[in-house]
Amino acid sequence: MNNLLSIEHLSTHFYTEEGTVKAVDDISFRVKPGETVCIVGESGCGKSITAMSIMGLIQSPGGKVAGGSIRFEGTDLLELGRNEMRTIRGHDISMIFQEPMSSLNPVLTIGEQLCEPLMEHLKLGRKEARKRALELIEQVGMSRPEQILKSYPHELSGGMLQRIMIAIAVSCGPKLLIADEPTTALDVTIQAQILDMLRELKARSHMSLMLITHDLGVVAEMADYVIVMYAGKIVEEGEVVQLFNHPQHPYTQGLLKSKPVLNQRQKELYSIPGQVPNPLELTASCYFHDRCAQCMDICRVKEPALKEVSAQQKAACWLYEEAVVHG
Repeated sequence: MNNLLSIEHLSTHFYTEEGTVKAVDDISFRVKPGETVCIVGESGCGKSITAMSIMGLIQSPGGKVAGGSIRFEGTDLLELGRNEMRTIRGHDISMIFQEPMSSLNPVLTIGEQLCEPLMEHLKLGRKEARKRALELIEQVGMSRPEQILKSYPHELSGGMLQRIMIAIAVSCGPKLLIADEPTTALDVTIQAQILDMLRELKARSHMSLMLITHDLGVVAEMADYVIVMYAGKIVEEGEVVQLFNHPQHPYTQGLLKSKPVLNQRQKELYSIPGQVPNPLELTASCYFHDRCAQCMDICRVKEPALKEVSAQQKAACWLYEEAVVHG
């Protein structure tokens, strides 16, 4: 099966007075047609910057994609001009941004913001776009569509705004939907509804989904394939069942151990000691070494390569230097 999205050696840097921040540092992965790929990790690991790089939203001179390729259906998005990228963005590739309350324009009605991509990409007239916008509001499970179209963002709740963001993102039938923390700041009931909606929309339109989250419960429920990021690097990846049942990297093991388990009483919830390192202070090493209980001398002075440690699973850890690579 051909890949819908193929990322090779992607690096995205930001330039500050203190130095260069390697927010995404030489990562490679694939997304197949109809597949759900979850990217997980703590805040500051490079998940959202990866998504922004794919969408062509890294702004210079402060930041830029410093290397690699992002191929969508065989076309390298990094070689496209601004107008060519605008044609793809919102039509073939769409994104649900992290904060719905700050992602919508506060001075435009919901109707204006829903109709814009329909008129821009599908070339619908205003009347047709409005009719389609009403259908989209109902499709994402909201009542009173006429009233919603006339409303401004501040008049709707967080859960309603997230549904509007999803409606805008899927309005033109994208082949790839990137959802960046789509359930953040929503209560548990609304979170479940949003995830059910994404699953239903994905199945209905056969689109691929790239889901960015730090919630392992969401990953277990939604993912086909999981990518674990740490300090701008991919430290482990694999099929969801294999990764959950047999996590290989100490960081992945720590993330899974941090999650509460139903019907298991614990005196206190486990947390990984320390925090994600300052990206300006990274040196040649495994970036996780100062938080890792299995740290060895080599971990402090040399970076491990991401290699296959079992069938359909890769990890970047010196523990597996002698691992047998399966073809």
